[in-house]
Amino acid sequence: MNTVLEAEAAATIVVRRTIAASPAELFDAWLDPQALAIWMRPGSIRRTTATADAHVGGRYEILMEGDEASYPHHGVYQVIDRPRRLVFTWVSRGTGGRDSLVTVDFLPQGARTEVVITHERLPRDAGGAHTEGWTSALEHLAAHVAREVSR
Repeated sequence: MNTVLEAEAAATIVVRRTIAASPAELFDAWLDPQALAIWMRPGSIRRTTATADAHVGGRYEILMEGDEASYPHHGVYQVIDRPRRLVFTWVSRGTGGRDSLVTVDFLPQGARTEVVITHERLPRDAGGAHTEGWTSALEHLAAHVAREVSR
């Protein structure tokens, strides 16, 4: 019965954005700690630090720092299929310290790429905050790759 209750309490969100960059460029920005530290700053986050051991079974850690608090995140890479799909667990305060699952698909659209983030196994009341966070992060990712291209 507990399993049923947990399943009923789980939420899934999907966030999409089309970005003017290749799937490979965007995929690589998800695994490069220096790039993550630049664009993984949703909402009021002012500073991010990141580490990534980018192989299946490898761990990552992201520390987002806002004006009032720090927000640690960590997980394990489940699938790394460059440049098509990235799957990893996501653990944070927002997930109640439990594993949730993030799948990022990179869908070519000519010279652009649609990035689709599916975040599963979230606490039901965390869907809105994670939708806002991922939407903001993708805005920052788009700006980051635009700056890299103009260099």
